[in-house]
Amino acid sequence: MFEIALFEPQIAPNTGNIIRLCANMGAQLHLIEPLGFDLEEKKLRRAGLDYHDLTRVQRHPNYPSFAKAMAGRRILACTTKGSQSYHRVQYQIGDVLLFGSETSGLPDDVRDAFAADRRIRIPMQSANRSLNLSNAVAIIGYEAWRQHDFSGGG
Repeated sequence: MFEIALFEPQIAPNTGNIIRLCANMGAQLHLIEPLGFDLEEKKLRRAGLDYHDLTRVQRHPNYPSFAKAMAGRRILACTTKGSQSYHRVQYQIGDVLLFGSETSGLPDDVRDAFAADRRIRIPMQSANRSLNLSNAVAIIGYEAWRQHDFSGGG
């Protein structure tokens, strides 16, 4: 249906939660290295529970490798510096939703490489910096899935 990509995630429990989300949404997960943790880390396993076997996870050694693997696909940069709200996007089957790291988001050069209509954000109070990464993935991921009538879900 669609895929989730995490740019250099730093916090194991967030990635574990996202593994569980991806399993429940039927989405493949892409992890763009370097990671801030070991994939065998206990906190990652605990947060993902037994969903690791139900989720397709692909690792990419760096962003250029990820971009090459996604050539021809529509990638949406999910960022607090997005140009349009996530709920106004018409999600397409095969979209890749790219999220930045918990500590610094997407680097300027990566974010700015996307056209304005492909940089999306979640509205929030202006004095706040950001949402928790796994919460942001859930909000945007479920909106994309909802627009396709939760295809494949029960």
